[in-house]
Amino acid sequence: MELPDIYQRKALRLEGFGDDEVQRMLRAGHLTAVRRGSYVLGAAPDDPDSRHALQVRAELAHLADGAVASHASAAVLHRLPTWGMRLQRVHVTRNWRTGGRTGRGLHLHTAPLHPDDIDLVDGLPVTSVARTVVDLARTLPFEAALVVADAALHALINDPEQLAALRTALAEVLARAAGWRGCPAARRVVAFADERSGSVGESRSRVAMARAGLPVPVLQWEVFGGAGWIGTVDFGWPEKRTIGEFDGKEKYGRLLRPGQSPADAVYAEKRREDALRAENLSMVRWGWDALADFGPTASRLRTFLRD
Repeated sequence: MELPDIYQRKALRLEGFGDDEVQRMLRAGHLTAVRRGSYVLGAAPDDPDSRHALQVRAELAHLADGAVASHASAAVLHRLPTWGMRLQRVHVTRNWRTGGRTGRGLHLHTAPLHPDDIDLVDGLPVTSVARTVVDLARTLPFEAALVVADAALHALINDPEQLAALRTALAEVLARAAGWRGCPAARRVVAFADERSGSVGESRSRVAMARAGLPVPVLQWEVFGGAGWIGTVDFGWPEKRTIGEFDGKEKYGRLLRPGQSPADAVYAEKRREDALRAENLSMVRWGWDALADFGPTASRLRTFLRD
């Protein structure tokens, strides 16, 4: 993630910028405060994750050595999805027994940090992906935590060795966290996580289906017909000849091939759906709105999944 440079107040003074001049630059929009005493030239990035990454960098520059970006802040630096997380405060962890605190812009956690729990990302100390997943799974609601766990695994889906290493690291972090608050919840999240879940919407859909008591689907089901391979679907119940598809706007962006427009992708998806239905497959589609109240969608799926 490309971020603008951060200028500290002390450095600005050394370059001859007085306090009055800094205030004028702030009012004119030539500078933007990231935190007290830290600024970027011009405006800060628009998207919340990039803004938060700037805040993490600025906060760590003001903290003594030993502070490690963690929890939601670590998720941002690892470029994991932050659905369901609050990014108002920078989260850091220190290897202390006590002394945690929450302030206006900083949440200081205190907990043991094993050497394997710490990575460097863009030059910043940050909890490892495995430790980040477990920390968030201990402290977030199940759905938000699963989004992160699925995404961490999915990022390695094409590298079986690295994927297995992450699974091992998750087990090791959970073992070290035995007895910590929220550890049972974290174990449930890690057990349910699946690298085949390819988006926030698909992860949330898995939770919604489980809560509705629906049969567990096959993820990324490869469908074949008389003429061979037809396509891969988000969710499948092969024995019931039923397909479930989550339709988020980002899905059609992922489907784009070089030189293809969004309209082309939508048309290709329509032809794919026609080919699937021609194989006597029932299909149920849903989008973001359905995830807020999955009852009607679950009812539609039950129509095809009942014995």
